[in-house]
Amino acid sequence: MSIANKQSQDAMRLPAELLYYDEIEALKKEDKGAVPPGWQMSPRAVLKYITGGKAGKLDITPKYIGNKRLVEMAIATLVTDRALLLIGEPGTAKSWLSENLSAAVCGKSGLVVQGTAGTSEEQVRYSWNYAMLLANGPTPEALVRSPIMRAMEEGSIARFEEISRCASEVQDALISILSEKTVSVPELGSETIARKGFSIIATANTRDRGVNEMSAALKRRFNIIVLPSPSDLETELSIVKKRVGEIAASYQLQSAPPADEALLKVVTIFRELRSGMTLDRKEKLKSPGGVISTAEAISLLTNSMALAASFGSGELTDEDLAAGLQGAIVKDDDKDKLVWKEYLNNVMKKRGSEWRGLYQACRELNE
Repeated sequence: MSIANKQSQDAMRLPAELLYYDEIEALKKEDKGAVPPGWQMSPRAVLKYITGGKAGKLDITPKYIGNKRLVEMAIATLVTDRALLLIGEPGTAKSWLSENLSAAVCGKSGLVVQGTAGTSEEQVRYSWNYAMLLANGPTPEALVRSPIMRAMEEGSIARFEEISRCASEVQDALISILSEKTVSVPELGSETIARKGFSIIATANTRDRGVNEMSAALKRRFNIIVLPSPSDLETELSIVKKRVGEIAASYQLQSAPPADEALLKVVTIFRELRSGMTLDRKEKLKSPGGVISTAEAISLLTNSMALAASFGSGELTDEDLAAGLQGAIVKDDDKDKLVWKEYLNNVMKKRGSEWRGLYQACRELNE
């Protein structure tokens, strides 16, 4: 076994270009469309990789389940010189779509700037190896290129996660890059000019819109696509079932997959608490302060499977689900505990015998 293969086997989480390597290679092999400069496959092949289909005899698994037109718009944006901004509620697969678009277009998804309150302008442009800088002055060898600068040199895609979490001066550092497609290094008297294929995919969370509002000048340089939450129960169920299966296989969880009944209960609870209304729209509900997203439901179920495998029989029980629900929903002890208790007593308790086991397990934890 090669070192590369062993590293892939031992990796906790593979990047999309390795996780779906066979699919990408199959799509490239059968691709007959026009390939834009810097890309490894045509836009139609990228669309098939994201939304699913067949490449020869190989099934291409859908990476994003939702409005196909939104994916087409995202891919078309990357063909042009405009950057792409994916906006949505937490858990709407912004980062997952960003990663898989990068993997399909250029075969590399790891050039990432993670936006936080501590992200600096140097992380967007460049910085220096200060030991080399003090020893030899500014030289090309002392220059530390940011992921965006490296993407410009390679003609590939850089990803900027949670852009609205960054300070305004960091966001504004992107304006000249997106406008001029260059990064100047005055200390070396040089500049890096982006090669064809370069683009930036940024993500922003609508819950954090007020942290650092993007300027109109920066927004104009992005094509903005809003990713909605799953529109109906069936769509959300299919997303959760697919991702839970993939994650469980990746971690080799020694637990049976959740039954359809368990999936339905978890997704129903999340949709009702998120919307503040029961599915039959007969009763208004209070919503907890935390994020009740599809991604949280996936995390809850995989954690419950790990609990069942490690400390139970390997079969997912109501007690395992209750522990996950308690942790996912009750983030603020005072407010969220009251909201959850009201939901248990006013909604779950009245749903009949099929919900009784889960209700009892949740009530015991919430007392």
